[in-house]
Amino acid sequence: MDAAASPSRSIAGHLRTALGAVGGACAQTARLVLDIALPTLCVSCREPVAGEGVCAECWAKLSFIAQPYCPRLGIPFVYDPGPDLLSMEAIANPPAYSRARAAVRYDDVARTLVHALKYQDRTDLAPTMGRWMARAGKELLANADILVPVPLHWQRGWSRRYNQSAALAKVISRQSGVRMASGALRRVRATEQQIGLSRAQRASNVQGAFKVADERKADVQGRRVILIDDVLTSGSTVTACTRALLRAKAAQVDVLVFARVVDHHRAPI
Repeated sequence: MDAAASPSRSIAGHLRTALGAVGGACAQTARLVLDIALPTLCVSCREPVAGEGVCAECWAKLSFIAQPYCPRLGIPFVYDPGPDLLSMEAIANPPAYSRARAAVRYDDVARTLVHALKYQDRTDLAPTMGRWMARAGKELLANADILVPVPLHWQRGWSRRYNQSAALAKVISRQSGVRMASGALRRVRATEQQIGLSRAQRASNVQGAFKVADERKADVQGRRVILIDDVLTSGSTVTACTRALLRAKAAQVDVLVFARVVDHHRAPI
C-alpha cells in the first residue's frame, strides 16, 4: 500500500486540526473551502474520504482487538476460556508492567496509520487513533492517576518536531479525564531505531535509556501510571520504561498502545 503523504496533504491535515479547535461561522466556511480545495485522502489506499483519514473499506480491514484476550498481555484468544486465565506467554515470561491493552492488531492498515502519524507528519490522525485507544483501554483508564507517553530523545524530537506518543496521550487525556504527565519520563540516551533488530538486540538497545528525573519523581511516586505508545512489538521499549517508572516508586504501570504485534492466535493455559 502506498503510504506516502504529499506536502499539501500534511498541510491540509494541520489546517483541519487547527480549524477544529476554532468555532464560529468563519471557521466553518474555511473548513468547507479546504475540503473542496484539498479533499482528504485515505491514508492507506489514497481514495478520497470524508473526515478522519481512513475510508470505510480500509477501516473494515482493521483488526480491532476485543475480548476474549489475555488479561495480562491483551493478546486475543481464539476462544473464551473464562475469566482470569492467562496466556502461555504471560505465564512463561511475565512482563514488568501489570497489564497491556491495544486497539488493533499491527496489520497492513494499522502499520500504514502508525507510519503516517510517526514519520509523515500526519498528526491529524491522532484524534481518531487516540479515541480508539481510549475505548480499548477503558478498564485501565478507570483507575489510572496519570498518563505518561514514551519519550523521544531530544535529538530525535528535534528532527521529528513532535512525539507521536505524546500526541496520542493528549487525545486519551481529553477523552478520559486522566492527567497527562508529559516529561515525567525522559529518554536519557539516544538509541538506534528498533526496526530490523532481533528481540535480544531490542532489549539491549533500550537498556538504561529511560529515567524519571529527580524533580519529577513526585509526579510518579505512588501513582497508577498508564504508559502510552504507538506500537507494542517485542515489548523491549515499554519494559525499559516500566522499570524506570517502578524505580521511581510508581504504584503500578499499565501499557496502552494503538497497535500490537500478534504472531498467531494464542491459546490460554
